[in-house]
Amino acid sequence: MAEFVRVEADPDNPAVAVIRLDRPKVNALNAALTAEIAEAAAAVAADPQARAVVLYGGERVFVAGADIKEMADRTTAQMLDYSRALQSALNAVARIPKPVVAAITGYALGGGLELALAADFRVAGEKAKLGVPEIQLGVIPGAGGTQRLPRLIGPSRAKEMIFGGRHVGAEEAHRIGLVDAVVPDADVYREAVALVARYADGPAVALAAAKEAVDRGLETDLDTGLEIERLHFAGLFATEDQAAGMRSFVEQGPGKAVFRGR
Repeated sequence: MAEFVRVEADPDNPAVAVIRLDRPKVNALNAALTAEIAEAAAAVAADPQARAVVLYGGERVFVAGADIKEMADRTTAQMLDYSRALQSALNAVARIPKPVVAAITGYALGGGLELALAADFRVAGEKAKLGVPEIQLGVIPGAGGTQRLPRLIGPSRAKEMIFGGRHVGAEEAHRIGLVDAVVPDADVYREAVALVARYADGPAVALAAAKEAVDRGLETDLDTGLEIERLHFAGLFATEDQAAGMRSFVEQGPGKAVFRGR
């Protein structure tokens, strides 16, 4: 039984799985929480009933950062293993083959922002603060911040955040493309569910293919990315959803297909 992470279906949208972080007081990332995030990501990835995913830290805070007390006195060799485990956990989140949204309340700092960056979308509360303040500790982001952040908001803006370590407010985060929506704090969870619930009835295999094509394509050159796209596109013609979708289009017009996720 996990101590700090619960996976549960949203009561109003059972196809939306919620990965709920609950490590008092501020969901600081330690080794145990990191391992449980990886386990939760694997669970929702493998669950055919989960068609979309919400990452949620609760009403007060998303993740305020890493547990500095746990890592402060570690050696380089120990931190190589620690950071490998943290990167692996966040990579597991990024590779969930379903739409994933981070519902951000309060602070998403350091490893917390890096966790949010592993999602496909981010919804932030009006009072949310986001940042990668590791430079203020004499180090740099170690769980994707130097890689995912510039891919999302561009290298110059990412460097400004990383070099200075300042916190970014929700409105600025929205303006620079760091978050996709800003809503009242009390509405963050519901808005996040609504954002991904729209995909829950979609063709699950095609959505997974689209996500992988985009993510893998961003990691390579255009020709290789186009080949990834072409192979996924052709492969989807072996699915039931492709047959149903095209048949429905011909017989009823667009937007009326019922998909089974196969």
